[in-house]
Amino acid sequence: MADADLDVVIRQLARQLHTGLMTRAKERRDRFNGLAAKAKSKETADRFKMMAKATLEQATAAAKRLQMSADNVADSYARSMRIAASTPVAVKVEKKADKPAKKAAKAKKAKAKKAK
Repeated sequence: MADADLDVVIRQLARQLHTGLMTRAKERRDRFNGLAAKAKSKETADRFKMMAKATLEQATAAAKRLQMSADNVADSYARSMRIAASTPVAVKVEKKADKPAKKAAKAKKAKAKKAK
C-alpha cells in the first residue's frame, strides 16, 4: 500500500467507511424494529417503525454524501498529479558574472573621478 496512489487509497478508505456506516445503520434499524415488535400499543409500534425507516434513510443519504466527497477528493488529487507530471520543469540558467567587465567598469569610474 506504500506504493499505491493516494487517490486509490482515498477511494478504499471511503468504501470501508461506507460499509461500516451502513452496517451500524442496519443494526440500529433492526433494534427499532425489535422494539416495535415488543411495543404494547399500535402508536408506539408505528413510531418505532417510522424511526427505523428514518434511520436507514438518513444513513443512506450520509453514505452517499461520504462517497461523493471521497470521489471528488480522489479525482481532484489524480487530476493535480497528472497536471504536475505533464508540466515541464523550468530550468533556471544562471549567468556567470563577467568579472573582467565589472573590473573594467570600476576602472573607468575611477579614471573619471581622477580626471575631474
